[in-house]
Amino acid sequence: MKMATIAAVTAGLTLAPALWTTPAEAKGCLKGAVVGGVAGHYAGHHGVMGAIGGCVVGHHLANEKAKEQAAPQGAQNAPSSAPPAPKPN
Repeated sequence: MKMATIAAVTAGLTLAPALWTTPAEAKGCLKGAVVGGVAGHYAGHHGVMGAIGGCVVGHHLANEKAKEQAAPQGAQNAPSSAPPAPKPN
């Protein structure tokens, strides 16, 4: 009886996280991991470390690109709200 209870609790705890999973935000990570893994492999057989670093860099670059695309187009060239500087005589 005790073994059946332990098995049921273990199965429940093992399967419980599957109910709360959300999709991963891996934008840029996969491409960066591939490039970093290849570069790390050729730079001294450090493919795993290169893949980890490439994932981090690729994810960062994807976030920066998303921020640029989300910003309004006119915000980059818009004049500042400060008054113009006085002209010398």
